[in-house]
Amino acid sequence: THAMKLKPVTSKKQIRLDDRDARVHGNTREGDELEQASQKEVERISELQRVFYADARFAMLIVLQGRDASGKDGTIRKVFGAVNPQGCTVSSFKVPTELERHHDFLWRVHQQIPPRGMIGIFNRSHYEDILVPRVHKLVPKKIWNARYEQINDFERMLSANGVVILKFLLHISRDEQKRRLEDRLTDKQKNWKFRVGDLDDRRQWNDFTKAYRGILENTSTKWAPWYVVPADDKHVRDWLVARTIADCMEGLGLAYPKPDPTVAGIEIE
Repeated sequence: THAMKLKPVTSKKQIRLDDRDARVHGNTREGDELEQASQKEVERISELQRVFYADARFAMLIVLQGRDASGKDGTIRKVFGAVNPQGCTVSSFKVPTELERHHDFLWRVHQQIPPRGMIGIFNRSHYEDILVPRVHKLVPKKIWNARYEQINDFERMLSANGVVILKFLLHISRDEQKRRLEDRLTDKQKNWKFRVGDLDDRRQWNDFTKAYRGILENTSTKWAPWYVVPADDKHVRDWLVARTIADCMEGLGLAYPKPDPTVAGIEIE
């Protein structure tokens, strides 16, 4: 439906991470219509981004989290495909390097925060530093548990310095993940993405669900809200994410800067 919008997580009751929550039920648009609707939102983002860049009062940080094959790469391609590459950066966070491990866990993240005027997209993020240690029992509970508050403080500081933060959890069902992982095994264009580790993580499905629930309960804040995106249908996913970002940008009151008065009336020969 036209009215369908993502709502930020503000209470435990809103955290729905069952398989049925990975799809939108009831009246949604058909594939083609949804694709057109997505395209409109993508064009809105593209136009707003030009003003955002010139206005330069804000930076924007988009965090994408989700299980393997939940569609993080696809979302980035679709939603930001029309954005001027000069105004946009994408960062991925892999296993920490030796140097990164000798710093606090947010050190490497802070370096990737976009400057004002820019949109930064995190394909996985600092939230991996709660998920992975928790599920794989790499550190004691008191360490990963303390990171909720540390992240909230970090994001609050960013927000107070002009960084607008939107966080999306791309939520897919177990069946859909299975289908996509099988696809990766058989499709030459996707084969390179397959990791045996994906299957280990799949075996710990319920542990990851608990870990995501903990993140949503503890780190969805006014200054950095989480949105749970039903992501089994990629057209629905793209449309909802694009619409949320475009609406947020529109609400910032962006404007092109006034021209320098010394430039007025200059004639170019």
